[in-house]
Amino acid sequence: MYYEGKGVAQDYVEAHMWLDLAASRVSGDDQKKYADARGWVAKMMTCPQIAEAQRLAREWKPKSGENKGARGRWKQTTLL
Repeated sequence: MYYEGKGVAQDYVEAHMWLDLAASRVSGDDQKKYADARGWVAKMMTCPQIAEAQRLAREWKPKSGENKGARGRWKQTTLL
């Protein structure tokens, strides 16, 4: 979504952040899929942009009640 700018402004930092969060919350093939996509987005970014995306991912906190059952939602969400 953020990578291609579908429905939102194109933003590689946001795309990287969400892919980082997704990769950290799943395992197996899903984790590899998100990590690979994150790496692909990173190739389009500067080092400071990657650092900002990583900082945002570290600081991201779900709104109250959003984290319940998140594993299932992450697998079903299309982030690209």
